[in-house]
Amino acid sequence: MSDPYVHGYTTREARRLGDQAGTLAELLHEGTRYPAGAKVLEAGCGVGSQTRFLVEGSPEARFTCLDISSESLAQAEAQAAERGWENLEFVRGDLYDAPFAPASFDHLFVCFVLEHLTRPVEALAGLMRLVKPGGSVTVIEGDHGSCYFHPDGALARRAWQCLIDAQAALGGDSLIGRRLYPLMVQAGAEQVRVGPRAVYCDDSRPAWVEGFVRRTIIPMVEGVREAALAEGMMSPEEWAEGIAQLHQTATAQGSFLYTFFKGVGVAPAA
Repeated sequence: MSDPYVHGYTTREARRLGDQAGTLAELLHEGTRYPAGAKVLEAGCGVGSQTRFLVEGSPEARFTCLDISSESLAQAEAQAAERGWENLEFVRGDLYDAPFAPASFDHLFVCFVLEHLTRPVEALAGLMRLVKPGGSVTVIEGDHGSCYFHPDGALARRAWQCLIDAQAALGGDSLIGRRLYPLMVQAGAEQVRVGPRAVYCDDSRPAWVEGFVRRTIIPMVEGVREAALAEGMMSPEEWAEGIAQLHQTATAQGSFLYTFFKGVGVAPAA
C-alpha cells in the first residue's frame, strides 16, 4: 500500500522539488556524510532531488534509493545516468514493507517523507530494522506551523492553512517537524538529537527569496488549489488574492521565515 502525496506527481512538482533541494542543500545536508563503502538506504527518494546532494557529499558510499512511484524513480534514474553516477541502485517498493532483509544497510536517510504518511512511526520503525544496530538514522521534516511572513495578509494565511488542511485530509501531518524527536524515539531510534534549521528570506538575500519563496513555497501552496476549492475552503477569488498576498512577501518590503527540523539517531539493537 502507499499513502497519497498531497502535492501530486506533476512536472511542475518535480521542478519545485529540485528548486527546493538546491536552495536548501547546504542548510539541510550540512553534517550528513557517509564513509567509503557504506551502504545507505534513502527511503522515499522521489525524483532524486535529495539524492543528488547525498551522492555529491559522499561520492564513495553506496546508495539504495527506494520509492513507491515508478514515474518518480524513472526521473531519478535519468538524473543519475546523466551525471554518470554508478554508486546508486533504484528500487520500487512500499515504505511500510520494504523489499530488503533486516540489517541490510549501514545508514538510513529520510527527507520530507514522514509528513505524507498516515502511520509515520510504524514506517520509520520498519525502515530502521533494515539498518545494522548502531547505524545512523537521519530524518528531516518541515513544519508548516513554523511559518511567519510579512506582509501578513489574512487571505495569504487562509491559503497557507489550506495547505495544512489538505494534507491532514489525506492522513498526513505538515506540522510533523515539531514532534520529530518523540516520533523518532517512539520508532525505536536511540541517542536522538533534533535541531532546527531555519530559513529566513528578505530583500537582502535575493537568492533565498527567489529559490525558496517564489520557486518553492508559493508553488507548494498553489499545488493544493483544486483540493481547497473543491472542499470550499476558499472561493476562487479569495484564493487568487491569497496567492497575490503571498507574492508580496517576496518583494522588497517583505520577509519570510520557515523552520525545518533535522533529527539524527542510531538504529537500536535487534
